[in-house]
Amino acid sequence: MKKVIVALSGGVDSSVSALLLKQKGYEVIGLFMKNWHDDSVTISNECPWLDDSNDAMLVAQKLDIPFQTIDLSKEYQARIIDYMFKEYESGRTPNPDILCNREIKFDVFLKVAINLGADYIATGHYCRVINNNNIFSLLSGIDKNKDQSYFLCQLNQYQLSKVIFPIGCLKKSKVRELAKKHNLVTANKKDSQGLCFVGKVKLPEFLKQRLSPIKGDVVKIPNDLLKIKNEREDFDNIQEKLEFLSLPYQFSKSEGEVIGNHSGAHFFTIGQRKGLNIGGYDKPLFVLSTDIVNNIVYVGMGDKHPGLYKRALFVKNSDIHWIREDLKVNENHSLIVKFRIRYRQPLKKGTIYKFKVGLYILFDNPMSSVTSGQFVTWYIEDELIGSGIIS
Repeated sequence: MKKVIVALSGGVDSSVSALLLKQKGYEVIGLFMKNWHDDSVTISNECPWLDDSNDAMLVAQKLDIPFQTIDLSKEYQARIIDYMFKEYESGRTPNPDILCNREIKFDVFLKVAINLGADYIATGHYCRVINNNNIFSLLSGIDKNKDQSYFLCQLNQYQLSKVIFPIGCLKKSKVRELAKKHNLVTANKKDSQGLCFVGKVKLPEFLKQRLSPIKGDVVKIPNDLLKIKNEREDFDNIQEKLEFLSLPYQFSKSEGEVIGNHSGAHFFTIGQRKGLNIGGYDKPLFVLSTDIVNNIVYVGMGDKHPGLYKRALFVKNSDIHWIREDLKVNENHSLIVKFRIRYRQPLKKGTIYKFKVGLYILFDNPMSSVTSGQFVTWYIEDELIGSGIIS
């Protein structure tokens, strides 16, 4: 009998995952990860680890499986929280949930499970793994509204060989139906939101633990300025064009109008709408870019402002990750793919171009809010084959 250790989070998805594995005859053990202790930075008590741990224990009791809690808070602090602060301080916007999966769930947790004699670990992610002659493919979940392959974009072949996603072929509605049918305490529990293991955080307060507020100017950039900046088409080759199109927009204070103040450019991200606290305009203001050195936040009026849109992005070599090494794009070659630059975004069409300096993706259509520090994932049909950190 194969032994599977389930990452019981106290939510309905991992609960039903454990249920399904037991029904299939696996030896199932539930393990809860305690990775965060500071409740002062969460919003109310919507996602406290103590309640989640208790729900996970009740599910294990109901399913009659062994259960224990492990404390990985030191690893989480070092690998996720410290990384977050470093990225925000440098003016980039990290994705801690993706790093949490790569560094905690599918590294530290996986090693703990293997040391406990597990053949596999299992989580409640909505995605699928297929083994074809020991080449493991990561596929989107059947429920396209819940597909979580994006969050697993940094996994490797070994990690995929050791994981089972029991609910990847189910719709969310079916998962809740099964939980109710078997009287699991998590059947009607709301899905968790916010930072992985921390909960729905007040991000400015969270960042202010280490990043000091510094008063600076908010500068509004006129809508027609970008038309001039984007007019260039005299490129010698495709690489020169891609480099130009993927560069972050560079503004100067003299190009716009100072319309207010902020408490620190590192607290803002491209595409952000809320938190500016500046009114009096017909259309909402969106963050176009941040200048960390001079502590300036540049904004534009309306979600159609050309400063929100890019036609390409760049990933440097050290930030490229291929799940399928056999499908990677070699230097001076290209590949038509589907891609996304944020969770829940519908897949878009584009072309990967690989050069000595790194990898470019040229979009079929302009994309809004391409953000440095975030992850881009690329697919062939519904298989996620690689990912990278946007420069």
